[in-house]
Amino acid sequence: QVQLVESGGGLVQAGGSLRLSCAASGRTFSSYGMGWFRQAPGKEREFVAAISWGGSSTFYADSVKGRFTISRDNAKSTLYLQMNSLKPEGTAVYYCAADKFGSGRRRTYDYDGWGQGTQVTVSS
Repeated sequence: QVQLVESGGGLVQAGGSLRLSCAASGRTFSSYGMGWFRQAPGKEREFVAAISWGGSSTFYADSVKGRFTISRDNAKSTLYLQMNSLKPEGTAVYYCAADKFGSGRRRTYDYDGWGQGTQVTVSS
């Protein structure tokens, strides 16, 4: 199973930007579809974005489309999430996740491995 470690979270003002990273180790990173999810206090974990094995296909939640960009560098075994025009409702713990059998899927139970999460706080 792949091991995942997120980084890059922090405190940012509304309208600002952050870039999250997810470093993978263990199994071959390029064989996994990858995704980003987030969980706000008191809410369920929700899909943010996903990317195919080679990175040619990307998928986004409507709430972040046009503002967030998911990408991956298979040579570095790293997944990224560039977040622009951040809004206060984007405050959450952000998780990266690995999908062994598919790509672009949006349900948490489709993913086999999870990182520990990184906190993103957007102030108004």
